[in-house]
Amino acid sequence: MALFWQIVSSVLLVFLVLLFARFVVDWVMVLARSWRPSGLVAAGLEVVYATTDPPLKAVRKVIPPLNLGTIRLDLGFMVLLIAVYILRGITTSLAATA
Repeated sequence: MALFWQIVSSVLLVFLVLLFARFVVDWVMVLARSWRPSGLVAAGLEVVYATTDPPLKAVRKVIPPLNLGTIRLDLGFMVLLIAVYILRGITTSLAATA
């Protein structure tokens, strides 16, 4: 059973890395609007977005963005990131005790 929890923890770690990659790329696209990925980078980003979009959209349906005047603060990404951290901690401790 420990092997199962180690695999789940590893999958969550990979997902966490993909979330951080999405965070960085989103900010690069905000700050450097003329940057457009091409070639291998575009293929890699397609994997990142295809992997992180479904859970992020599900969280955004449950937790809508906060309206702060003219600014909309999206909490979905932060909630998903915290949830993955918590789940990874749980699975890591289950792997250690099993």
